Amino acid sequence: MTPLHEIITRRIRADGPMPVAEYMALCLGHPEHGYYTTRDPLGRSGDFTTAPEISQMFGEMLGLWLVQAWMDRGSPIPFVLAELGPGRGTLMADALRAAARVTGFTEAADLWLVETSPALRRKQWEALGAYQPHWADDLAGLPDGPLFLIANEFFDALPVRQFVVSDGVLRERVVGIENDALIFGLSPPVSSGDMPEGAEDGAIYETCPQGRAIAVGIGERLAASGGAALAVDYGHAVPRASGDTLQAMKGHAYANPLDFPGEADITAHVDFLALAKAAESGGATNWGVRGQGALLDWLGIRVRAAILAKKQPDRADEIEVALARLTEPDAMGTLFKALALSGDDTPPPGFAEDLGA
Repeated sequence: MTPLHEIITRRIRADGPMPVAEYMALCLGHPEHGYYTTRDPLGRSGDFTTAPEISQMFGEMLGLWLVQAWMDRGSPIPFVLAELGPGRGTLMADALRAAARVTGFTEAADLWLVETSPALRRKQWEALGAYQPHWADDLAGLPDGPLFLIANEFFDALPVRQFVVSDGVLRERVVGIENDALIFGLSPPVSSGDMPEGAEDGAIYETCPQGRAIAVGIGERLAASGGAALAVDYGHAVPRASGDTLQAMKGHAYANPLDFPGEADITAHVDFLALAKAAESGGATNWGVRGQGALLDWLGIRVRAAILAKKQPDRADEIEVALARLTEPDAMGTLFKALALSGDDTPPPGFAEDLGA
């Protein structure tokens, strides 16, 4: 039993079963025992590997995206360069290295990292200290000015609410206890939200209120100050009927989300249509969703891979494997998607036309 398991158990005994969203928020963000507040979860020694850890090419391509988006908007000086959930700082370090080839970009950038984990902030300073980064706890903490923002595997870690159709009514999925073990259960019928038309008994529906609120904030900021934003994550970009996407990772293997509170990563698939709609309500222009592989191809990742392989022939096979992992449909190429937003009518790089999956 983990320390957080005991805390959650005591709270449930005192207050009753807690919604899945509350459980997820505690597991990931508890100030003393939360997953992200106590460790560096990335890489071989962690529990999962993100695209920037797979290859430098991913961050370099996003760096080129940022530079082109900045130039297309008149190269404003200065501007706020921000990343939501920067991990170890690997993506931003690779992006800035690539962006430094364009005169003026890094000099004009005021770098801000939206991160609450003390452990990850230390890692980010090691990777990005030369750029004198600043930290904010949330989007509201960013200073004024044109905003160019990226978020990679950020929205999938935000708490989701789950609702289940049971006996013809909608109930919220909750976490309770049975013989000291955490179990899923259902709340009494809820009045918030309408039950989807044609919903079948047992169907699970997910919403992410925090993700939508952040998307609204991004939309408001872009509409007011200008700039562009790119969110890359795994999820769906078509209307989705139902399904339970809550999952946990521990030691690079799937785990029961209830088994290791505070010691396993818990995520859910991102609803890109909901994020886009929320950002539009904040005033941003929504440029739609592209498959990660298609966008990276458009940005020139295959050319970059060839250059790297020529410079480092002893790593050619490794580079080829990383390229396939990032772009191929049977890997991350279509499961991972990118949503682009802006505060104007200028298409962000790679979003002027349909790139397909």
